[in-house]
Amino acid sequence: MRISARADYAVRAALQLAASRQDGPLKAEAISDAQDIPHKFLESILNDMRRGGLVHSRRGGNGGYRLAKPAESITIADVIRTVDGPLVSVRGVRPPELSYTGPAESLLPLWIALRSNVREILEGVSLADVASAQLPDKVSALAHGPDAWANP
Repeated sequence: MRISARADYAVRAALQLAASRQDGPLKAEAISDAQDIPHKFLESILNDMRRGGLVHSRRGGNGGYRLAKPAESITIADVIRTVDGPLVSVRGVRPPELSYTGPAESLLPLWIALRSNVREILEGVSLADVASAQLPDKVSALAHGPDAWANP
């Protein structure tokens, strides 16, 4: 599974908004500078997030972006789906819509299990969890496993 630059930038922008929630709206330039995200790319991402109901925007001198709901109620999965679509797909198709035959037949349950695990993790972590560095215990345990980032 690959996390696209678009999804990475969207999550980072959302985290910046979550961290500054009490300070009022943030300008795209401030988010771009704080997270080292190309400004034009960020504007496109923020527009997708606005259309997806994750952020509100306001124009003008006191304008900017802010989360549309509390950081505790926005999951990492919500952000990724908003900017990239389904969390896991095979050739752009969701696993339940696939069909295999012969020796490849058992691929379908494998892809479904993969999708289930990805969803379980990303839907179980909110922006507030990441912004406060308080990942759920299960996620922390996976991240700190001895082979968590090792290449085979």
